[in-house]
Amino acid sequence: MARLVQLCSFLASSIVRCAAHGPGARRASGRTRLQHLLRLALLPVLVAGALAGCRGPSGAPAKVTVMLDWAPNTNHTGLYVALDKGWYREQGLEVEIIQPGQGGTPVQLVATDKADFGISFQEEVTNARATDIPVVSIAAIIQHNTSALISLKEKGITRPKDLEGKRYGAFGLPIEEQVLGGLMECDGADPSRLEFVNIGASDPLTAIEQRDVDVAWIFEGWEGIEAGRRGLPVNLLRLSDWPSCLPDYYTPVLVTSESTISRRPDLVRRFLAATARGYRYAIEHPAEAAEILIKYAPEADPELIRQSQAWLSPRYRADAPRWGEQKHSVWQAYADWMSGRGLLPRPIDAGKAFTNEFLPAQ
Repeated sequence: MARLVQLCSFLASSIVRCAAHGPGARRASGRTRLQHLLRLALLPVLVAGALAGCRGPSGAPAKVTVMLDWAPNTNHTGLYVALDKGWYREQGLEVEIIQPGQGGTPVQLVATDKADFGISFQEEVTNARATDIPVVSIAAIIQHNTSALISLKEKGITRPKDLEGKRYGAFGLPIEEQVLGGLMECDGADPSRLEFVNIGASDPLTAIEQRDVDVAWIFEGWEGIEAGRRGLPVNLLRLSDWPSCLPDYYTPVLVTSESTISRRPDLVRRFLAATARGYRYAIEHPAEAAEILIKYAPEADPELIRQSQAWLSPRYRADAPRWGEQKHSVWQAYADWMSGRGLLPRPIDAGKAFTNEFLPAQ
């Protein structure tokens, strides 16, 4: 918003200089003096017009929708901090954060401009780009993969090969079969021997606790901590522990559409300015950020949020030069991994799948 205000001020001052110090001001006489006076009389109207153009229709904030991938949790804290502290408003935005429903995935809704921004994953964006769905990752929410496969210790699942003969609690996304199948093959296992049981939006911990399934895919910073709070004896098969089988990748990420980037680049820039500020605050003040998220996630366990935030806050940025930064090498390595296993209908241009252009300098 500060940049926008500076631009508006520049436009207004330019009009003033043009009217007050132009050739007509120095040499005006007779009819030309009258024309000059008329220009000065119209100056307030011209300035108001310039400023109104910068503010937008009626000076109202631009309405923005953000589609979550799941119920509010600590992956989303920066969004809620920016909303709660009025930082979106400062950027001239009226942001509505929407939980996922029946209308489609965040990627589908963003790609069709039914939502301005969404939470997705590098796996999903890679798939989307390979099928001509025009979504772009604009920020990595977490720098390194913190997802894991969780199971009760009694199931004996400590490596991908142990998934043979087990029941996996699936959310219904194609990326699940692709990633798990690739992991199993890399460890010498037969992916066809893993049974997929669709649990939809059900709680994965409850599903394994009740033994409806043997294993589920979680974020360690959320369900992993919750498992400890429930006293569940579990094994975590961290995807990051198998770099020779699966390269590191960004999960989750913030996405928007190519059309939004093309038509409304300033909107993307302002949205990320406030969002990055929210995540920086969560990095520096995890306890305070947790209390903000608690206000917006009344159905979640407050103590889970506090413990999760303490665990996750230093991992948002980790070793990156700034929050949200993405590397071409990370996108390319994951795309190559999928292509090399025949998991994509066609290769993607990794450079078009993400951008750092709209991140604020830090």
